[in-house]
Amino acid sequence: MVDAHRTFVIVGGGLAAAKAAETLRAEGFTGRVILIGDERDHPYERPPLSKGYLVGKDERDSVFVQEPAWYARSQVELHLGQTVTSIDRSTRCVHLGDGTSVPYDKLLLATGSEPRRLDVPGTDLAGVHHLRRLAHADRLRHVLAALGRDNGHLVIAGAGWIGLEVAAAARGYGAEVTVVESAATPLHQVIGPELGQLFTDLHSEHGVRFHFGVRLTEIVGQDGMVLAARTDDGEEHPAHDVLAAIGAAPRVSLAEAAGLTLADRATGGGIAVDASLRTSDPDIFAAGDVASFPLSGWGEGLSADRVRVEHWANALNGGPAAARAMLGQDVTYDRIPYFFSDQYDLGLEYSGWAPPGSYDQVVVRGDAGKREFIAFWTKDGRVLAGMNVNVWDVTGDIQRLIRSGARLDPDALADPSVPLASLAADGT
Repeated sequence: MVDAHRTFVIVGGGLAAAKAAETLRAEGFTGRVILIGDERDHPYERPPLSKGYLVGKDERDSVFVQEPAWYARSQVELHLGQTVTSIDRSTRCVHLGDGTSVPYDKLLLATGSEPRRLDVPGTDLAGVHHLRRLAHADRLRHVLAALGRDNGHLVIAGAGWIGLEVAAAARGYGAEVTVVESAATPLHQVIGPELGQLFTDLHSEHGVRFHFGVRLTEIVGQDGMVLAARTDDGEEHPAHDVLAAIGAAPRVSLAEAAGLTLADRATGGGIAVDASLRTSDPDIFAAGDVASFPLSGWGEGLSADRVRVEHWANALNGGPAAARAMLGQDVTYDRIPYFFSDQYDLGLEYSGWAPPGSYDQVVVRGDAGKREFIAFWTKDGRVLAGMNVNVWDVTGDIQRLIRSGARLDPDALADPSVPLASLAADGT
């Protein structure tokens, strides 16, 4: 029986929101749980949108966090396709786009992020795409199949994770693919230039064409359809469709309008939270892509003191952590960032955080030429991040090395005969 005297409201329709609702019930919360999402679909996971679902391996229903009947069974009230327009902190209620208001005792903001838009002529053409929502993936899946069938061309602006995963999916359908990237290598802001060539070679072997060191300046069309994409070096690339994959921005407008403290854009922006994912308002919490949390228990040597993480594992773990904090439990959210990617026959996992400029050496263990190795980004001998490529069951060891802060011998770190589990104990 639901106790109507206490109401917890969750704003957001993704993984963090759904896992928070699930955790509230699992922890015995008997008050009202209201989940408000601006999409009409039930809460879903986003990795399949550029992986299994996009490439045609997984069914659409596989993306949902819970089966639809779970919400009614668990007495979680859903407001789908509904926009929250503002938060009134003085009366503790949220105002909805339909003119109604919902009171709260505790509020969780899991509003996620949104794709950055190309600021060039031609973005209003029918063949310009983004990939963030399930509806985007539905559409793009059909587009890629049609391009493959008709020998069509896809131009992708951006060689980050989304850009590369969509490139792999498009080639799987048989589409022609050109990737335009302003940096000198793919994934420059994540893994730096040292390993970028690995991904250039991987995709080139599968027929992807790269154009580095340039930016898209115009999308040319006729009768509302895409014909080509122009870059700032004067090149024109044939295109039937264009994907903008130039990153994502945290959806902070609600929090900002409500006067909540935001994180510095230099550290990724987002809503600033403490170690329990509580915002500057003690009754409001934030989790998932939108939350900027303190570096605690790892990250020694990094210049920043907080981080915002846009990956699946952060939503998976952050939603439950915020729910427990909303219930008054003692919570310290200090998860090491983790994500994974699948491209052709290459699978990888990445743990930690080591943006360019934060590390002084990249140590490789294994055979990078065969694409079976672990790479470690280190500073003063300490591991800041690790990426295992086609090497499995090592994530726990990598994260323990990061958390230990131990100074390691780079030769031992690079030697596959030295067990990873022994290195932290041997470090100084």
